[in-house]
Amino acid sequence: MAQSLQLFTAYNRSPNHTLPKRATYSETKQFLPATSSRRFPVTVFPKLTIQASSSSSSSSDLESSSSSSSSSPVLVNDNGTGGVLSGATALATYASATSTAAAVTDSSSIEVDSVTEAELKENGFRSTRRTKLICTIGPNTCGFDELEALAVGGMNVARINMCHGTHQWHRNVIKRVRRLNEEKGYAVAIMMDTEGSEIHMGDLGGAPSAKAEDGEIWTFSVRTYESGQPEHTINVNYDGFAEDVKVGDELVVDGGMVRFEVIEKIGPDVKCKCTDPGLLLPRANLTFWRDGSVVRERNAMLPTISSKDWLDIDFGIAEGVEFIAISFVKSADVITHLKSYLAARSRDSDIGVIAKIESIDSLKNLEEIILASDGAMVARGDLGAQIPLEQVPSVQQNIVQLCRQLNKPVIVASQLLESMIEYPTPTRAEVADVSEAVRQRADALMLSGESAMGQYPMKALAVLRSVSVRIEKWWRDEKQYDPMELPDIGSSHSDNISEEICSSAAKMANNLGVDALFVYTKTGHMASLLSRCRPDCPIFAFTSTTSLRRRLNLQWGLIPFRLSFSDDMESNLNKTFSLLKARNLIKSGDLVIAVSDMLQSIQVMYVP
Repeated sequence: MAQSLQLFTAYNRSPNHTLPKRATYSETKQFLPATSSRRFPVTVFPKLTIQASSSSSSSSDLESSSSSSSSSPVLVNDNGTGGVLSGATALATYASATSTAAAVTDSSSIEVDSVTEAELKENGFRSTRRTKLICTIGPNTCGFDELEALAVGGMNVARINMCHGTHQWHRNVIKRVRRLNEEKGYAVAIMMDTEGSEIHMGDLGGAPSAKAEDGEIWTFSVRTYESGQPEHTINVNYDGFAEDVKVGDELVVDGGMVRFEVIEKIGPDVKCKCTDPGLLLPRANLTFWRDGSVVRERNAMLPTISSKDWLDIDFGIAEGVEFIAISFVKSADVITHLKSYLAARSRDSDIGVIAKIESIDSLKNLEEIILASDGAMVARGDLGAQIPLEQVPSVQQNIVQLCRQLNKPVIVASQLLESMIEYPTPTRAEVADVSEAVRQRADALMLSGESAMGQYPMKALAVLRSVSVRIEKWWRDEKQYDPMELPDIGSSHSDNISEEICSSAAKMANNLGVDALFVYTKTGHMASLLSRCRPDCPIFAFTSTTSLRRRLNLQWGLIPFRLSFSDDMESNLNKTFSLLKARNLIKSGDLVIAVSDMLQSIQVMYVP
């Protein structure tokens, strides 16, 4: 270890001390050479010598090394066997991890999925993808082989949509994802998306979809058919629907994918003429417009979390999902109420609550909703059905920026690659749209119908991945340092110290051109603060729990590892260097910065 910069420890011992003003871009240069104008005390340690066996060592050598040192020379995945990838590098990774797995124990191993491992080896630290990818699981991607293909393609989070399918169907998907994580070493998280109590279509009589053509007459009805649903008839879940709509109203399906004009009302039935043809999907959201404005009065009276949603939430708790996304959030009170319920019902787990921003009511209470939640989703489809289309891009950017300022992960969703539901190649406009979301530094991008029931789910995911990597590389090559000012958000003295440490570490990483940031975290908080800063280098987030590792997989730039570690940073670094060097994930001479939420300090070092 060449240098270890112990920052802020003096302030931590004096709770009444006023923290220094956050360092500017130029002020961070004071951290480099030893000068009399240094703002913080610097402790220089002698260089550490760390010996690590190569991955080809014999089992006896490995056992000897493990017993004589707190560090271990091997890296394994969740099951100690590595993962299966296409290509020679992935096969070599799998074989090497398998050959050494028997010689180590959980306390002396480190877990990272084999796709990340292969990326690090082939492309180096700086070419790793920072933007996370979410795939909605549906009929075309629910099998184990398909889920594995998505994981290999870069899926970080699997989304299950409770608008479709039974609890048993979703349970089977969750079991397959868990099995994939256990057997192949991935850290794919599960996000459960509630249906919400807005007005929805029915299940289309059991059909997976239906095509509405221009000029066709369709019937929207609140009645239940016992002997089969007539052709061109759609059930509506809101009993007052026929009373509320008026002749001449425009009916918008699924955020504008199909549009109808109301031409006649006959008792419980509403006759509509298709004006914009498109694909109708079961359980799609419905809104209706009158005189150029969305009709919201009845929607505003519906509860955010319906009785069905509460049953689905209980299901999610029982299955141990990592995130629950709540549809049509109108106020922070809903999020607070749900989090209290989750705390009472799932004491042994920490389920994140994601607020879906998809209505005018959400925008009115945006900051309060985001503060109360654990993250937000910009659901542009339904949002675009309630506000003028030309406002959607600016609203998206505002939500992304606000979430980052408040240190909440943000997902950009809906219609990213909508054409790839039917076609193998996206439109150029869709690629530009994805590029803009990446440029805005959103934490994650989400596929909906493209991966759930589209004809080319793997190709759609490949497009998201390649566009993300390319735009991120262009951003770094152009040295487009992020100018966003991040406000102080800490509620305690300790939180303020953590913010200052992470801000300084990120600035130092950019100034020094370090290869990676290391963060050792038991809660994920400091890893999240580093992600918020959007440094140019990847962030290796080391945590001791599998569940936290999966939750961290949603946040920008974080590469989550599971590693047993102590409060002794020197021991942790010894162990980490040995493990990563043995798998050729780092090499001597790499420059890294390490921070920890156990010891509030910054350490800068070359890998010995």
